[in-house]
Amino acid sequence: MSQAAPISASTFEISTLDDEIRVDHLCADLLQRFCAHLRDNGMDPLEAATLARGADYFLREFVIPDRRMNIYAVTANEVRQFAANWYIVRNLEPNMEELEATLRGVDAFYRDCADNGQIPQGVDTAISAACSDLDFYAQRIESFWAIEDGGFESWNQFCPLKETPDK
Repeated sequence: MSQAAPISASTFEISTLDDEIRVDHLCADLLQRFCAHLRDNGMDPLEAATLARGADYFLREFVIPDRRMNIYAVTANEVRQFAANWYIVRNLEPNMEELEATLRGVDAFYRDCADNGQIPQGVDTAISAACSDLDFYAQRIESFWAIEDGGFESWNQFCPLKETPDK
């Protein structure tokens, strides 16, 4: 991401509120370096900022405070939970333009993480595939707006935020 040495993945473990605050600050610094790295490698500054902002929203609103996860432990499952459920129910006007921009940032960030050895090769490919499932996410937004007569539970269970134990 930059000339600075990569931060150890274990630094991003969250067990306490203090950890969460520390990781949030580390993540903000990491994303600034990510944005600078994109610009330094010839990307248009506005596009670099847009990608970093998308990754920032996913990581600093969902992964860290809601999931309390290490940012390097994210899988395609969390991307899908975010895009097909959390983003939709947490926004007043969920829309594909905003969601797609966010997912482009998530994809770029995790490709960069794989290139730098922060996540295993292949995890970025699965995350990229989840980020690219735009038709599915558009359908989820559309079906969310069409919920009637207590249909939220059914909508929610199609892509739940929490894993449910097998009965």
